[in-house]
Amino acid sequence: MAENTVRLHRVLRAPAERIFRAFITPEALAKWLPPNGFTATVHELDARIGGRFRMSFCNFSNQHSHSFGGEYVEILPNELLCYSDVFDDPALPGIMITTIRLKAVACGSELSIVQEGIPEAIPLEMCYLGWQESLVQLAMLVEAEIQE
Repeated sequence: MAENTVRLHRVLRAPAERIFRAFITPEALAKWLPPNGFTATVHELDARIGGRFRMSFCNFSNQHSHSFGGEYVEILPNELLCYSDVFDDPALPGIMITTIRLKAVACGSELSIVQEGIPEAIPLEMCYLGWQESLVQLAMLVEAEIQE
């Protein structure tokens, strides 16, 4: 499975709790997760072990969409989130496993993401590019300090 795996690492100027919340809040996911040029709809999100999620990404240019979903496998609040992920499209078979780890560091939090089992039809460089765009948007969401 290693050849169909992407690994990402970032340090964000935000507490782990805020970053973790961005992964389990439907409105937050819809804001930061879709890569550039896509919108997202979260159809279901039950962030507990055994809970399920379903989402769709829509290409804003041509309005084609693809749906996917899975199940939460492991959760340690503010530290670890692991979930399975399956595309509805039969041309993208298999089960992906995504593991997110958070660790407090001096200037915020270290974020590590490993996504395994990416379907062979998806070029890994496109997966990396999409994640990089998404993580920029995640940083903009969680690093903002807005006083009300």
